[in-house]
Amino acid sequence: MAFTAFSSSTAVVEPVARRKSPIALFLLLPGIFYLILFFVTPLISLVITSLQEPDPLIFGQFQNAFNWQNYVVVLETYWQQAIRSAGYAALATLFALLIGFPLAYFIGITLRPYPLLQALALVLVIAPFFISFLLRTLAWKQIFSTEGPVSGILSSLGVLGPGEAITGTAFSVIFGLTYNFIPFMTLPIYATLERFDLRLIEAGNDLYGSPATTFRTVTLPLSAAGVMSGTLLTFIPAAGDYINASREFLGSADTTMIGNVIETNFLVLQNFPAAAALSLVLMAFILILVSLYVKRSGTEELL
Repeated sequence: MAFTAFSSSTAVVEPVARRKSPIALFLLLPGIFYLILFFVTPLISLVITSLQEPDPLIFGQFQNAFNWQNYVVVLETYWQQAIRSAGYAALATLFALLIGFPLAYFIGITLRPYPLLQALALVLVIAPFFISFLLRTLAWKQIFSTEGPVSGILSSLGVLGPGEAITGTAFSVIFGLTYNFIPFMTLPIYATLERFDLRLIEAGNDLYGSPATTFRTVTLPLSAAGVMSGTLLTFIPAAGDYINASREFLGSADTTMIGNVIETNFLVLQNFPAAAALSLVLMAFILILVSLYVKRSGTEELL
């Protein structure tokens, strides 16, 4: 009897399968409709456009086809711009990380005992968003121009020759990308560090760990989510940027990125299949690099 009572009291209760609530599905409909309307539909249209071929009867018009050679042509023609875009975006992301991580650490941890100063520092990080992206980039063009203060100082030091300017160089484009996307790197890292338990750093110090060791073994691993988010938020838009590398701003014909090529094919040449094919190639290129980065960093669970 005792054994029977024990068995009945410890019997495993099978979980009851929860029924899907129709209300939950109904609440998801606006989001699903939004994704279909503004993501799936344009993507399908882009794929169809990328496979079109010129209309033999009407000049400048295209007809639906399965001309996959468009992808071969754009890859053979614009592979240099694609590699340049990846290189510029990677360097800008690296520099943004080198600047944004100490800044986020200073705001999120050092200034934590001073809420007023912390809020002020956050405002200074976010403040550039209140100014147009174009105006900020144009301002740096004026600063780096031949008549600007930076070129004047470098010319007096003999770094630049007479009449030379910083604009139109790889340096100016990478600088512009880094400057414009630093907040995208800083804010996710700050959001992670702001929730950081400071007692963990104290524990590392109590265990006779040096500040560098504590940072490497405690702070950096626990901030991996913010670093990964900031890296993705910086690299992805930087790789497709076409403002900084434009000749009207900080770039030149030698610094053309793939975004500039897409803009030219869409708006100037009106070669819509080539522009669509380039857009899809850029999208696939970024997805491959991001997947490799996530797998290499071992942060798949953070996605």
